[in-house]
Amino acid sequence: MSQLKNVEARILQCLQNNFLARYVSLPNQNKIWTVTVSPELRDRTPLVMVHGFGGGVGLWILNMDSLSARRTLHTFDLLGFGRSSRPAFPRDPEGAEDEFVTSIETWRETMGIPSMILLGHSLGGFLATSYSIKYPERVKHLILVDPWGFPLRPTDPNEIRAPPTWVKAVASVLGRSNPLAVLRVAGPWGPGLVQRFRPDFKRKFADFFEDDTISEYIYHCNAQNPSGETAFKTMMESFGWARRPMLERIHLIRKDVPITMIYGANTWIDTSTGKKVKLQRPDSYVRDMEIEGASHHVYADQPHIFNAVVEEICDSVD
Repeated sequence: MSQLKNVEARILQCLQNNFLARYVSLPNQNKIWTVTVSPELRDRTPLVMVHGFGGGVGLWILNMDSLSARRTLHTFDLLGFGRSSRPAFPRDPEGAEDEFVTSIETWRETMGIPSMILLGHSLGGFLATSYSIKYPERVKHLILVDPWGFPLRPTDPNEIRAPPTWVKAVASVLGRSNPLAVLRVAGPWGPGLVQRFRPDFKRKFADFFEDDTISEYIYHCNAQNPSGETAFKTMMESFGWARRPMLERIHLIRKDVPITMIYGANTWIDTSTGKKVKLQRPDSYVRDMEIEGASHHVYADQPHIFNAVVEEICDSVD
C-alpha cells in the first residue's frame, strides 16, 4: 500500500487547484480514499466521479483541474479498489452490487453532500446507475462514460462485439481466476506487464508523465487483496456481460433525472445502448454522444473534448 501511496502522490502533485486527499471513515469501519479538488467552491452542485474496474482516483488526473475550475470535484476509490478498504463482499450479484451502492451512499452522507452531478466510467457507470435507481433525489444529472454492464447478453454469437486483444489475452491467461490475478502473480514484473498489455496508457498520460508512473499506479492499485475485483467477478458472466444487465432496470430511475451517455467512437463497449436507454425512458432527458478518436478510456483518450463536454453538462445544472 505504501508504494501505491507514493506513486499516487507523484500523480496528485500535478494538480494546480487546491485539493484535499484523505480517508473518509464509514460507520461500518470501512474507509474510502477520497480526493476533493477546489473544496472552497461551494456555490454550485459538486461533481462526483466514479472510476472503472481496476482504476482509482489517479486516473482522473487529466480531468481534475479543468472540471474543478468552477465547482468542487470529489473523486474516490471505490470500496475494494485503490487505497480504499478491501472487505469481503457478498457472493451473489445483487448483494455485491448493493454493497458498492450502499458504500457510495454512506460516503455521500458522511461527506455531507446534499446532491451531486454523478459521473461514472465503465463499472463506475454501472454502479452510478444502480445508485441513481435507489437514491434519485441525490442526483442532479447522471453522466455515464462508456458504461459497462448495460446490454443483455445476445443469444446469437454473431451479435457479440469482439473485445480488444488485450482483454482476450488476459481472459485466456486467467480462465476461472480473478481478472487481474496475473498482475499479482507477476510480482515486481507487474508494472512491466501493465506496460506490455496496455502501452496505450503510457501514451494517454504522456503530457504529464514521460516515465512509467501510470503503469506503476495501475499495478499497485491491483496488486493487493482482490476484494472489489472478486465482487466484480460475482457481478459478471464473462468479461463483457453483467449478470443483472442495467438495460432491464434503467426505467426504474425517476423520470426527472437527466442522463447523458458519452462513448468513445472506437470503444469495445456496445454504443447502441444509448439509443436503447432513450427507448426505455421516452418521457425523460436522455442524450447520447460519441467522442471521435477515443476508445474505452474516453476521459484519457480525448481529455480536452471530454472535459469540455462534461463542463457543459455541469453548467446546465447550475
